[in-house]
Amino acid sequence: MASSGTGALVTGKTYALKLIDVDGRTLSTTDGHVTVLVLVARRDVDKSRLVGDRTPERCLGNPKYRMITVLRFDPTQSRTIRFVSSAMVRRGLNTEAKRLKPRYVAKKLNRDPRGDLYAVADFDNSTASQLGLQDDAARFRVLVLSDRGVLLREWMDVPDKQELAAAIP
Repeated sequence: MASSGTGALVTGKTYALKLIDVDGRTLSTTDGHVTVLVLVARRDVDKSRLVGDRTPERCLGNPKYRMITVLRFDPTQSRTIRFVSSAMVRRGLNTEAKRLKPRYVAKKLNRDPRGDLYAVADFDNSTASQLGLQDDAARFRVLVLSDRGVLLREWMDVPDKQELAAAIP
């Protein structure tokens, strides 16, 4: 269900987030990509895959769109645990790329889907802080942001396929 009345995020407001993914790529929600941003605790990571599976086919492999999964970790983890966790996230992205390959082939996309997968390991709660959600660490959220970072829609659970498609311009 939509959660427009939460008070924390405001539909129509610009959220100019700066993120660094586990591959070291700098991402911004205001750089011209329509972004589906999924904030998820490790225990709910399968929900992120559901969001990806429900994203419209027109977005798959299209450079205008991207989905970024922000994995929210416990900020008290040691550097060693952070290193291992980041490596596990990259391995998960490699597995996901293999799973997506047949869909890319069906769309006649000849590139490796791995380059289109983005995940941020949020060890210090910085992404949630940029959104004003630092006290909301356990909550799952799906945000659709315009190419200029304007919040178009928000859910606190996995949206159904039709809702998600309608929210993505």
